[in-house]
Amino acid sequence: MIELPDLAAGGLALGTLSALALGGGLLRSRRRLAAQRAETARLRGQLDAVLQTFTAEVEHLAAQRVPAAARQLTHPNVLVPGPLQPRTTASPLGIGLESVLRSLRAELAAQRTRIDAAAQAGMRGATREIQAALYRLQDALRKLQQDYDDPELTQTLFQLDHENEQSLRRAQVAAVVCGAWVGLAREESHLVDAVTGGQARLSGYHRVRVNNHLEAGTALVSHAVEPVAIIVAELLDNALRHSAPDTDVVVNLEHVHHGVCVTVDDAGVGMTQDERARAQRLVAGSEPVLLTDLGDPPRMGFAAIGQLTRQFDLGVDVSSPSAYGGVRAVLRVESHLLSHVDPAERPPAASAPRSTRKPAGGGRVVSDASHGFGAEGDDGASTAVPGHQDPGVPGELPQRRRRARATGEGADAPKRQPVRRPADSAAALGALQSGTAAARAEDDIDQTDFEGGAAR
Repeated sequence: MIELPDLAAGGLALGTLSALALGGGLLRSRRRLAAQRAETARLRGQLDAVLQTFTAEVEHLAAQRVPAAARQLTHPNVLVPGPLQPRTTASPLGIGLESVLRSLRAELAAQRTRIDAAAQAGMRGATREIQAALYRLQDALRKLQQDYDDPELTQTLFQLDHENEQSLRRAQVAAVVCGAWVGLAREESHLVDAVTGGQARLSGYHRVRVNNHLEAGTALVSHAVEPVAIIVAELLDNALRHSAPDTDVVVNLEHVHHGVCVTVDDAGVGMTQDERARAQRLVAGSEPVLLTDLGDPPRMGFAAIGQLTRQFDLGVDVSSPSAYGGVRAVLRVESHLLSHVDPAERPPAASAPRSTRKPAGGGRVVSDASHGFGAEGDDGASTAVPGHQDPGVPGELPQRRRRARATGEGADAPKRQPVRRPADSAAALGALQSGTAAARAEDDIDQTDFEGGAAR
């Protein structure tokens, strides 16, 4: 029989053991709780750091990377900054931010194209109306030229017609850049007429020297006449604008293996390597061009050339400098765009420079390296033109220069300064007019619609 003291001692020992066990468990629980709190604090610190990094990257994306990506669409040389933390590039955060940039670029490009297409459609409509009005004005001026014989009035009308022709060229170039058709359909014409016709559309035409080395009768097929005239006019305009007013622009027409080349050399300021590369991309016509890519105000000449080279299978190269220090531009017309016109039945315009090639029958060479205006003499003899028209009066239209006669006045005879008369001015302006309208009026222009509307 167990005594009470033993029973009490056993219960006390059992209670003590239980208390010790409970105390140990409580201590372990407190330690685990402290460890969990420390881990929670550490994880919270990491989360705060990640959140700060994410916030900084998003702010950097909005403030720096997105604007740079938008500018890069119009200025390819702009660099888009990378993430603030390079280690995030391969992380899900970096991959997600790059996906945002790609989507942004695609959407901006699509919206930019859509807006530019709308702007081009509006400009096509406006230029169509402007061209129609200018053609009507041209018809009215030419009717007045035919109705009145007064030399001074005739000179004024020719000057107005020339100004109208320049305005028409600018409207036509803008329409071509915006995807419109060239606006004129012509019969096949002498290639030299297309070149001088493009020359006559410019205010500085008197500074252009055309050297015709083509065989007599070298012509363009009908659908290539107006594109070649437009391209030549734009190449000459670029050469005249970027060269000194006291220098000439030299044009050479020569046969090559696969067709004909029209080479334009100027003594201007030239282009840097980047400018030349960009100009070559534009004239190649291999990439679509937006109006916003052409500057403010837009410079449309090379862009119009690119549209025409792509549509009519022509080739233009501006990648090499000129021997005179400026730019050399070469228009290449392939053989399938060339034709032949009998020069006896349909001679080129009187203002066009005659070919320097010797005729097949061994006849005399008609050498005319002048501007083409005033290329005819008193008696129509096929002698060489010794010089150009008198440039002494700036801004005045070209005047005829009389050749020395075969008899009576030799090369050693003193030169007499011709007296300017209104009749002479009218005759010279008539030569200019024939150059201006060489490919338009001479070949029975088929005036057509500029996209379905009335043409003239």
